[in-house]
Amino acid sequence: MMVLDEEQRLVAVLVRLSDENEVAPGQWYVEAGFGQIDGVNHPAFADLETAQDWIGQRLARRS
Repeated sequence: MMVLDEEQRLVAVLVRLSDENEVAPGQWYVEAGFGQIDGVNHPAFADLETAQDWIGQRLARRS
C-alpha cells in the first residue's frame, strides 16, 4: 500500500505480512519510508489505523 501525504507525495510503502510470518504474522510493515518516515527502524503495526497514526506523527514533525 502506498502512503501519500497531503500534497500527494509518496512518504511510505506498507506491506501486509503473511499470516505465516514468524515475527509479526498478519501485521503491516513499513517496507520503505521517505523523508520524515525514512530511518533505520521499519516497524510493524497490528492494523492500518495504528500505522496511519504513527506516520501522521512523523509527518507532523516537519511542520
